Amino acid sequence: MALGTLRVKMLPGEKWWGLCNAFGREMPFTETTAFECDLRVENYAHQSLSLLCSDRGRAIWCPEPVGAKIAGGEIALASDAGRIALVEDAGRSLAEAFRYASRTWFPPTGQEPELLYFAAPQLNTWIELTYHQNERDILAYAQSMIDNGVPPGVFMIDDTWQLGYGTWEFDPRRFSDPKGMMAKLHAMGFKVLLWICPFVSMDSPAYRALLATGGFLAAGEDESGARRDRWCNDPAAVKWWNGKSALLDFTHPNAVAWFTEQLDRLARDYGADGFKFDGGGVHFYAGCVGTEGSSPKTFAHDPSASPTAQSALYGAFALKYKGSEYRNGFGFAGRPVIMRLHDKPHTWDALRRLIPDMLAAGLVGCPFICPDMIGGGEWTAFLPGAPFEPELFLRSAQVHALCPMMQISASPWRVLSPEHQRVFRDVIALRQRFAPRFVELAKQSARTGEPMMRNLEYAFPGRGYAGIQDEFLMGEDLLVAPVLEKGAASRRVVLPPGSWRADDGRTYDGPATIEVETPLPRLPHFERVG
Repeated sequence: MALGTLRVKMLPGEKWWGLCNAFGREMPFTETTAFECDLRVENYAHQSLSLLCSDRGRAIWCPEPVGAKIAGGEIALASDAGRIALVEDAGRSLAEAFRYASRTWFPPTGQEPELLYFAAPQLNTWIELTYHQNERDILAYAQSMIDNGVPPGVFMIDDTWQLGYGTWEFDPRRFSDPKGMMAKLHAMGFKVLLWICPFVSMDSPAYRALLATGGFLAAGEDESGARRDRWCNDPAAVKWWNGKSALLDFTHPNAVAWFTEQLDRLARDYGADGFKFDGGGVHFYAGCVGTEGSSPKTFAHDPSASPTAQSALYGAFALKYKGSEYRNGFGFAGRPVIMRLHDKPHTWDALRRLIPDMLAAGLVGCPFICPDMIGGGEWTAFLPGAPFEPELFLRSAQVHALCPMMQISASPWRVLSPEHQRVFRDVIALRQRFAPRFVELAKQSARTGEPMMRNLEYAFPGRGYAGIQDEFLMGEDLLVAPVLEKGAASRRVVLPPGSWRADDGRTYDGPATIEVETPLPRLPHFERVG
């Protein structure tokens, strides 16, 4: 063990997974890997954990965020606060090392997530309505899904339902009867989430109220560069994707009490079933926003709280509202948190990232992971005249169909032809056939902490499967091999040991490598026989 730093030499041929699922495609880390990241100042818009597990049964752990560099067959880690541990005998495989880590360092709480996420597709109004959320179109969107055979599940009303950032009231210019709208969505069978964030516009009544009592991150330096007193009421103007705003300080009881009051009121007065907690990334609290520029250095009511601790406090706040979605954070392993991959562009390369990033999420202790929205989460790709590809949209839907969760945002009934809509309906029907199994898998993961979605190396160690990133297992008995290449008429499938019945009725004995035909309506998948 070492306090602060640790250097670990890789064994010949050893492979490692962990740190952050934003880097799923870089995994496994090997002797030839050149890689670095710093979880102390960034969580890369995904789920991060100071954990690495190897296929030789070794495990590295730190309860605090680390900076990591992998080069020349060596892993070098540094922490500002935590002790970094290397366990040489956590097991003999990736799965055994992860199980050791889970039960030793982040045992599951045993609490189940909201199971409706796995029982039916999620709907999100973002791509269809973007910054124009309104009562009429939200109800029409929901009804169109029901009319086309999509079963009701979790329904997310996205950004701009509210009057302003921090003014968490339905905008009366867009919602004439928000309580009635929520009642209609509930009557359709939906559980309704409202988009929320920790930012507060600096020209709003909410800002002025909290300014008087304290509750924002304060600017860390004045114009001369001198450090301000930590009790000053001079909030930092933090840059984010919608401009610059004050940022709630979750070490401050006033901020926590105020935010709790807002959300409890939305649940009580309108029937909100939960919230889509957006923002909260470490980089906002670290006082930088990557390539977009930088904001003033900030510090908290408790100035000893690190940026990662602030982000984690926001996530812990979100856990009070079961059924909510939280998109990024550090140290959520073992908790019943619903998370989604960061927005991806509408490209084939982005589609190929979905599987490795979701597999990596399970290996940082976050099994309840959703891919990005079907077709990608960048709304500009779905505007008239944008380079939209129906084939890509449908192949994306197929990836979603047999992974833990499935989220629809761009309306298939708007962007697809009638012929392609039929293919999409078949994808939904396939999803629903397996949904009861996925609900049971979610319950198991809540008890055991193991991933719902597993790479082949996890389930079948030592057979050369570590580099496979275009297949996955759901639990132990369902192998899924989506099509990730444009125009592919066939694809190669690696079958692990066992007898496997394909979606076309054929049975194959593994281990074997086979070639299967992949017309557009087909999602190759195989169930273990016996």
